Amino acid sequence: MKGIARPNRHGIRININRNIRAKEVRVIDPEGGQLGVLPIHKALAVAGDHGLDLVEVSPTARPPVCKIMDYGRYKYELTKKQQEAKKKQSTFQVKEIKIRPKTGEHDLQTKIGHIKKFIGKKDKVKVTVVFRGREITLSQRGMDLLKRIAEEIDDIATVEQMPKFEGRTVIMILSPK
Repeated sequence: MKGIARPNRHGIRININRNIRAKEVRVIDPEGGQLGVLPIHKALAVAGDHGLDLVEVSPTARPPVCKIMDYGRYKYELTKKQQEAKKKQSTFQVKEIKIRPKTGEHDLQTKIGHIKKFIGKKDKVKVTVVFRGREITLSQRGMDLLKRIAEEIDDIATVEQMPKFEGRTVIMILSPK
């Protein structure tokens, strides 16, 4: 049996066994039934008879609510639930592909291949056309490049954010279908 106050995931201290400071507590047995309001020493004795811990589950209630449970097992089950929830989350990254307005045909096909690979892995892709110096006069060519890329990968991806200018760059974001 443990007698330590431990912080839970919200940073609130959970009082266990002898660390419970209230004189009387409302006790819930291991099956979930109420045993009523008992003095703390009797509640600890009942928990000891069951071979389990007395855990303060609602310290702000009057009187505080305590449950008789195996605290180690309770913590283990909580971490298992958190791991399961984490597994079920869909995670993705935003990959970035940079091209220039004068990028050659073969290089462009290579970049499109990279985009398809990223989309296949369920990642989002940020395609950026970078203009340097006087290349800013070729802004229409950069927009045409992005439209062409969007057409070529139309079967596996959707355009999440249409091409738009941000300073000396044009940005388009693609996401998997």
